[in-house]
Amino acid sequence: MPSVAVKLYSVFFKFLLKHRLQNRIQTTSDHSDPFGVTTRPEESVAPANPSFSDGVATKDIHIDLLTSLSIRIFLPESALTPPEPHSKPRPDPEPRSARANPVSRRNSYGPPLREELRSNSFGGRSGVDGLNLMSDGVYRGYAPGKRGEQRRLPVMLQFHGGGWVSGGSDSVANDAFCRRIAKVCDVVVVAVGYRLAPENRYPAAFEDGVKVLNWLAKQANLAECSKSMGGGKSGGHGVGGEFKKSDSHKHIVDSFGASMVEPWLAAHADLSRCVLLGASCGANIADYVARKAVEGGKLLEPVKVVAQVLMYPFFIGSVPTRSEIKLANSYFYDKAMCMLAWKLFLPEEEFSLDHPAANPLVPGRGPPLKLMPPTLTVVAEHDWMRDRAIAYSEELRKVNVDAPVLEYKDAVHEFATLDVLLKSPQAQVCAEDIAIWAKKHISLRGHEFSY
Repeated sequence: MPSVAVKLYSVFFKFLLKHRLQNRIQTTSDHSDPFGVTTRPEESVAPANPSFSDGVATKDIHIDLLTSLSIRIFLPESALTPPEPHSKPRPDPEPRSARANPVSRRNSYGPPLREELRSNSFGGRSGVDGLNLMSDGVYRGYAPGKRGEQRRLPVMLQFHGGGWVSGGSDSVANDAFCRRIAKVCDVVVVAVGYRLAPENRYPAAFEDGVKVLNWLAKQANLAECSKSMGGGKSGGHGVGGEFKKSDSHKHIVDSFGASMVEPWLAAHADLSRCVLLGASCGANIADYVARKAVEGGKLLEPVKVVAQVLMYPFFIGSVPTRSEIKLANSYFYDKAMCMLAWKLFLPEEEFSLDHPAANPLVPGRGPPLKLMPPTLTVVAEHDWMRDRAIAYSEELRKVNVDAPVLEYKDAVHEFATLDVLLKSPQAQVCAEDIAIWAKKHISLRGHEFSY
């Protein structure tokens, strides 16, 4: 069972959440604002930090002029240095009391995962000259040079939780979680600040997720265009990696003349190895984006979604599962609270527990399941949504998709991403388990892990 502290905080959390949800239901307007909001005023946010003081540099980018859609890039310092031969992934600097008392978890629904790694997953050149463009301790990035001159890391596109109505890519909890993932997975994390309900109901958040994926594809193509127009000869644009508008050969703009190549991604991101990761309602968005990536196919090149991670997805349905009956009044996000969240998210005329955004098992939801990317599902023992997530994973395995399930004992919904639980041993072990599984699908050929 969860600790007494978790139980007490859960009571306080549910009381506060219910109050906020009811207030938003009473004040919701029929006229939505296309610009919307991505972070609530009551949310504690972490400012972007473009230095590597803690091993990860961050940068915020507003990518859509018509909406509030934004992203936060998490760049691990490992991108600036070549990997050590046969090195293991960097451990999180937090103390690991869990080593003495290993966290108990069950992996009954897929192939076994081991906690220890035997080899390095990434290749990469040893030469990283020109990458350390620092000014006053702030990383400026640089424009892409010749192919192969720098180490490129896979990209993990991350969608935060919060029941559609709260949370944010820049929240303190999400910032800490993404930093952890960037370190243990050795990836560039792109956290999506999608629009929240009820100001922007379905399908706004889903459309934002797809829009970011398309934006990444455009970034990759602009970077390639930059090389063909002379960027590869000099290895950079302007002074210190900045773009000069006066240089027509090195200033790449889109059709509106506004967007340029993002140097952090152009220098360090390998978008042919893209993983989607979502927590709670963010897992619903990740699964939707994965389906759209399958439908888009070569239109998204060079972006390729190679895997997705669904952490305690926010699934529901009209026919209750066993866990929905037995655990309806579970910790933090109980079923009654989640019903309020769905009413705020789905348009009134479309409200249904079997809506394609809510129930992953309804027919005609998207492309055939056999075309979906490998999918790791993380569930918690005391989460009422666990059975439907497991059922979805079982359907994927029936059509030969790599879709294991990791179930954590004595865990609650959002046990690895909620602010008060982030430092728990379970949260740390969960991040490491995700890294072990994800690296199987993002390793460069010839550098695969051995289990």
